[in-house]
Amino acid sequence: MGLPHLLFDGPDDAPFTIALAHGAGAAMDSAFMQTFAEGLAARGLRCVRFEFPYMAERRVDGKKRPPDRAPVLIETWRAVIAHLNPAPLVIGGKSMGGRIASMVARELETEGHPVYGLICLGYPFYPPGKPEKAAGRLAHLTDIKTPTLIVQGTRDTFGGRDQIAPLMLSPTVCVKWLEDGDHGFKPRKASGRSELQNWAEALDSMDAFVRAL
Repeated sequence: MGLPHLLFDGPDDAPFTIALAHGAGAAMDSAFMQTFAEGLAARGLRCVRFEFPYMAERRVDGKKRPPDRAPVLIETWRAVIAHLNPAPLVIGGKSMGGRIASMVARELETEGHPVYGLICLGYPFYPPGKPEKAAGRLAHLTDIKTPTLIVQGTRDTFGGRDQIAPLMLSPTVCVKWLEDGDHGFKPRKASGRSELQNWAEALDSMDAFVRAL
């Protein structure tokens, strides 16, 4: 499998490069991904985006496809990481993209080539309405050693604050809660908060996390 097309934002001489993968349903240039890439660049960090094969194919013919199987997603991530090394690298992404990045980060630890950090934006702890299925998506996060930031909306249907609090995550995992945020961090109007406020708060927490590495 070849290297996917890479989209860069931010200075080449940034102290860290942050590679972000998209979620299952939206491409690397969605409003969410665009805002986060530009927000990181504005904070002096370098952001790299790419697409998994199924999403790249959708861009060519417009046909919606389900995500590739996990081995293909993992192999794509590994190709991106190999290309970006030896830059000080943090990997992560939105939902599925972050989940696959976390699996790759755990694998790289066992191989003796860990990345500097991991950032998951809206981690899919379990399918909506099925918290009993969380165990299968959490095993590698119970003992991961890579410094990890999970940014999560408090009412995310893939794992909100009330459901995630009891889960046994590794001490290296920090969860940043965005008040009243859904899976894309959007709050309800009654909360008095805005989507842009939550996105800005998420970006600030990412910036602080990376600079503390």
